[in-house]
Amino acid sequence: MSMNNGSNGASTRIEGTELVMERFFNAPAELLYTMYTEPQHVKNWWGPNGWTTENYKMDVRPGGIWHYCMRSEDGQEAWGKAVYEKVEKPHLLTYTDKFSDEEGNDAEGFPAMKIIDEFVEEENGTRLVSRTVFDSEEDLHKVTDMGAVEGMTETFDRLEHYIEETQNNLN
Repeated sequence: MSMNNGSNGASTRIEGTELVMERFFNAPAELLYTMYTEPQHVKNWWGPNGWTTENYKMDVRPGGIWHYCMRSEDGQEAWGKAVYEKVEKPHLLTYTDKFSDEEGNDAEGFPAMKIIDEFVEEENGTRLVSRTVFDSEEDLHKVTDMGAVEGMTETFDRLEHYIEETQNNLN
């Protein structure tokens, strides 16, 4: 099932228990990977529009933890905790992400999401292929019904804008 296609090569589809989002970024894989793995960059783009992210811990290595909080303009909080599994710079990151509390304990009633992010170098940039794997179709629909596709689309828009700003500041 395909959900949308954008001018930036963006596409979203559901394959069984996987949500697959693809997006082309006008940046080398090394830079895109850095944006994903360094907290001073992640805080500038992670989350949907109107949300900020604070990284409490970000240890990008197999077994390492990323514990973060996204806050909306009206004060809502969404805590998350990821545990990294594969870290292959600059081409692959895999981790399990779960909603959590501020102590890092798993939040009840929310499914675990196994994320597989591939950074595929192409001419003039990098294609990010982000697969979110769920234990069941029910879990997948629970998260998509919460607005995950829209939220990640906005997050990727913010990343694209942040990369453009960063590259302009380097020139």
